[in-house]
Amino acid sequence: MDRTPLDLTQDAARLTAQLVDFPSPSGSEKELADAIEGALRELPHLTVDRYGNNIVARTDLGREERIILAGHIDTVPIADNVPSRLDENGTLWGCGTSDMKSGVAVQLRIAQTVREPNRDLTFVFYDNEEVAAHLNGLGHVAEAHPDWLEGDFAILLEGTNGDVEGGCQGTLRVILKTKGERAHSARAWMGDNAIHAASPILERLAAYEPRKPVVDGLQFHEGLNAVGIEGGLAKNVIPDACAVTVNFRYAPDRSMEEAEKFVRDFFDGCPIEEFLVDDHTGGARPGLTHPAAAAFVAAVGGEVRPKFGWTDVSRFSALGVPAVNYGPGNPIFAHKIDERVETSLILEGEKRLAAWLTAS
Repeated sequence: MDRTPLDLTQDAARLTAQLVDFPSPSGSEKELADAIEGALRELPHLTVDRYGNNIVARTDLGREERIILAGHIDTVPIADNVPSRLDENGTLWGCGTSDMKSGVAVQLRIAQTVREPNRDLTFVFYDNEEVAAHLNGLGHVAEAHPDWLEGDFAILLEGTNGDVEGGCQGTLRVILKTKGERAHSARAWMGDNAIHAASPILERLAAYEPRKPVVDGLQFHEGLNAVGIEGGLAKNVIPDACAVTVNFRYAPDRSMEEAEKFVRDFFDGCPIEEFLVDDHTGGARPGLTHPAAAAFVAAVGGEVRPKFGWTDVSRFSALGVPAVNYGPGNPIFAHKIDERVETSLILEGEKRLAAWLTAS
């Protein structure tokens, strides 16, 4: 389907609407990636590279610092919320408005308008952030072309409602399996109910008290919760297997090894037949003491908060690049059918970022 090329000369709010009107649920980003690549290649001050549906553009002005501006171009599945819609109150509605095409629009506007920044810039647009970690486009670029991601400081334009959010939590998902013996439910005493065997797991979770550590001046709030349970074959059969899926969101002062050990120790003594790690990605410390981070926070102002959730600042941290989250989207609207963003926040985010990158 032919679409109008991206117009980077329009303001960031209108550009957000155009990006939303390029549907790009995870795995279907090619059309939008093509449009972004085409628009960036029209800018002579940038060197543009592509790997899959991931686009990296850079200035090369010999500045003392290099700043990375990064954002994912995929969204969750569309729920009858595309095309975008702008209401009379200046609110833009549609899939990806908050998470995170408004942030991507700010990136593209900075690429268009800030042609001689006071720091060299790298712009990263990547796919498959909303799905399993092994599909993440930023991770693929880091593996194939780590030199493309070299920098002194990174800003991930995930939605933060216009405030800086430092670091991110790690996320560990485990599957705890219990075993029983199948029997007819009319003769239950001849079997062993695997769902009932899971009750100590649930009781222990219900009694969990979250840890709230202060990390680099920001207070995080951990969480350990059952997020799924599977068991049962038929309504007249005592089940012989049950699986409880547990998600641990942990503060970035824990390593991945420490997080897994904590969860294993937490369930010690429960009748678990098998403990499976289903997905695990580490967190990132806020890194706000880095000079570039401190300068950025001072320039944009506002409240600095911890990031409750996982973002790709973790990947940058693993690469040795301190990173923060800063974007116009409001995270409480992410993934919702009524996803939306205030256009005033998009314009203000672009203004503040441009001012920082052009200040003498």
